[in-house]
Amino acid sequence: MICPFCGNAGTRVIDKRNSNEGLENRRRRVCLLCSKRFTTYEKVRGNTIFVIKKDGSKELFNHQKILDGLIKACKKRSISREVINQAIRNVEKKVFDEGISSINSARIGALVMSELEKIDGVAYLRFASIYKEFNNINSFEKELKNLRNNKEVNIL
Repeated sequence: MICPFCGNAGTRVIDKRNSNEGLENRRRRVCLLCSKRFTTYEKVRGNTIFVIKKDGSKELFNHQKILDGLIKACKKRSISREVINQAIRNVEKKVFDEGISSINSARIGALVMSELEKIDGVAYLRFASIYKEFNNINSFEKELKNLRNNKEVNIL
């Protein structure tokens, strides 16, 4: 591993731990030249999946985009980061388990909404308002009515 501080290729691992429920390795390293310490993460990389966007363009599946959307939806709600991370893992597992090379962005949005519906009704509505492009109060009311009909959802 190349030191990010001095560019030296000689480093030594001083600590290694599993993180993210064993799906990642965290390594603490020290540079043999400048003696500075840094952390690296190693994660198994699944098959490459392309996301087909509404306009027909394609981009690589991006974990960070899902995380950003969930964080925005859950802002100022009492939802732990671990709950958010578990929701992301559930979405990613469903996507990768399908064994496909491309997926429609609408399908990913639906999977995220399914996870949010189990977690928090307000976060679900926030995400749905962007995903479903609500443009008036009637859209919100209709979605809220659907949400209330599902007794498992935590609306407040």
